[in-house]
Amino acid sequence: MAETDVKTASPRWRFWAVLILLPAAFAVLLALGTWQVQRLVWKESLLAAIEQRSNAEPVSIAEIETAHQAGEPIEYRTAFATGRYLHDSERHFFATFNGQIGYYVYTPMQIGDGRYLFVNRGFVPYDLKDPKTRPQSLLEGEQRVTGLARERLSERPSFMVPDNDEAANIFYWKDLDRMAASAGLQAEDVLPFFLDADATPVPGGLPRGGVTVIDLPNSHLQYAVTWYGLALALLGVSVFAWWKRKS
Repeated sequence: MAETDVKTASPRWRFWAVLILLPAAFAVLLALGTWQVQRLVWKESLLAAIEQRSNAEPVSIAEIETAHQAGEPIEYRTAFATGRYLHDSERHFFATFNGQIGYYVYTPMQIGDGRYLFVNRGFVPYDLKDPKTRPQSLLEGEQRVTGLARERLSERPSFMVPDNDEAANIFYWKDLDRMAASAGLQAEDVLPFFLDADATPVPGGLPRGGVTVIDLPNSHLQYAVTWYGLALALLGVSVFAWWKRKS
């Protein structure tokens, strides 16, 4: 092909490439914006459901178990349980609370049918990990606790999270099976969810309940505006380029 033909073909090739790519890019940006709108609707529905569950009248732990078996959502559902704490089987979850380093105390509670429910009783400071340092917290006899039901985790949430140190009784993620096993409990005797105690005061003030944080990020509106804004900007640039080419 002659040099003149190459020069003629090159602008033509660029024109058709742009003509194909611009609508494709515009469609992708619109699709991303629409996807974020759909995610926004889903997230708002989820947050509304959580708000309703967490502010509803407490139900028994038996009702939570029935709902869990039926595949219904139990996360953050207010519930109550009665039973006897096994303080010598406390498991300790490394945490910070109000800027202080310490542990959430997960204590098995033996309920009426002989099975066990792990209750997150709340926060204790780092130097009060050993139950012997806070004897007032070791409630005896049958107790009633109200709080929020929490789903178990099936796997470590991130590779950034350290492995649990069962020998030191320090957990970095809530592995219910290993919590139970390290406490000498059989998996079939342990309910497959947790209960986070509410902020009802306890003797001596420890563990400090009400540590559950319901904080689900909802940035989908901003993302949708960003994608739609880019689509609009692309459209504006395309129209301007077309007008300039025609003028």
